Amino acid sequence: MTAGSERERQLFDRLVAMRRELHEYPELSMEEYETTGRIRSWLEEAGVPVVSFPGLATGVVAEITGGLPGPTIALRADIDALPIQERTGLPFASKTDGKMHACGHDFHTASMIGAVILLNERKQELRGTVRVLFQPGEELAVGAQAMIQAGCLDGVSAIFGMHNKPDLPVGTVGVRPGPLMASVDRFEIDVIGVGGHAGVPNKAVDPIVAASHIVTGLQSIVSRNVSSLHNAVISVCSIHGGSAWNVIPHKVTLEGTVRTFQIEAREAIPGHMKRVAEGTAAAYGAEAELRWYPYFPAVDNDDRYTELVGAVAQELGYETVRAEQTLGGEDFAVYQMQIPGYFVWMGTSGTEEWHHPAFTLDERALLVSARYFARLAQSALERWT
Repeated sequence: MTAGSERERQLFDRLVAMRRELHEYPELSMEEYETTGRIRSWLEEAGVPVVSFPGLATGVVAEITGGLPGPTIALRADIDALPIQERTGLPFASKTDGKMHACGHDFHTASMIGAVILLNERKQELRGTVRVLFQPGEELAVGAQAMIQAGCLDGVSAIFGMHNKPDLPVGTVGVRPGPLMASVDRFEIDVIGVGGHAGVPNKAVDPIVAASHIVTGLQSIVSRNVSSLHNAVISVCSIHGGSAWNVIPHKVTLEGTVRTFQIEAREAIPGHMKRVAEGTAAAYGAEAELRWYPYFPAVDNDDRYTELVGAVAQELGYETVRAEQTLGGEDFAVYQMQIPGYFVWMGTSGTEEWHHPAFTLDERALLVSARYFARLAQSALERWT
């Protein structure tokens, strides 16, 4: 074994230990206090400067300043877990009931620390500065905005990130210009009728019946109001109404999400939903009120960097494939609203899809990801100088 491969073996073992420790102690969005402390400690042990940004209660920013002048680019990893009861049976399974790293953010964090360590070892070769954002609150779609407001993107020319992809093998990088992950918006619809006795429905206005037809009617928006060349999903995920088996309630509340890739579809759908909800409710003598909560746009990769992100993978001996789009969302898109950015899939040979209680992955991908992002950062700086 060469000195170089021995060094990588040591780094790999270190990253595995980090990932497993993070996995054992998951923390939910914007509550990542111990996670923040662990990341900061590991970075300081590696001699990596940590930059303070007032206003950030959780999350860490590391910065490697190169030996040669140049621009600043950013790398990003998310650090939060999910409110899911783990069912993996792993020896390092979550020690906290009801909380789990079921989306692989522990992998993102550990592998990006690996990239930081590699970059720090070769910082004299860097033509500029690499700022690495360990971001809280991705699952609630609030963390990226918090980091921007704290100033973490100030002076940054471009940003790069990734998400693990269980259905891609280790050593594979998914690359796709343009929209990769969908925009995410949330809605609530109150259907208001007149409560009454279940045995005398003619004396009431039943919001359950009206709400049921609204749920069905909303599906026609995708098939009849959205261009067949566009992509959209409208999912009603929660229905609440009534408190007794023999009482017609006064109100029913529907809640769900809309996912799109195209701006035109995203802008048009709320109007169509309002029309369907109000019109359908009126047909049953009820009323409907739509509340719309815009979260973030689609992850939209800047095509200027497609060749770069693919070339780095090939240089390291990894396979590149055309990344498949997903209607899952990612607040990495919020950074892309401010500066150019590119988001890739990192193959992890996983057993289950994201957010599954038995989700796990192949830890060999830790070193693959670390090497990839270290080299990508270095190559990106060289491109701009």
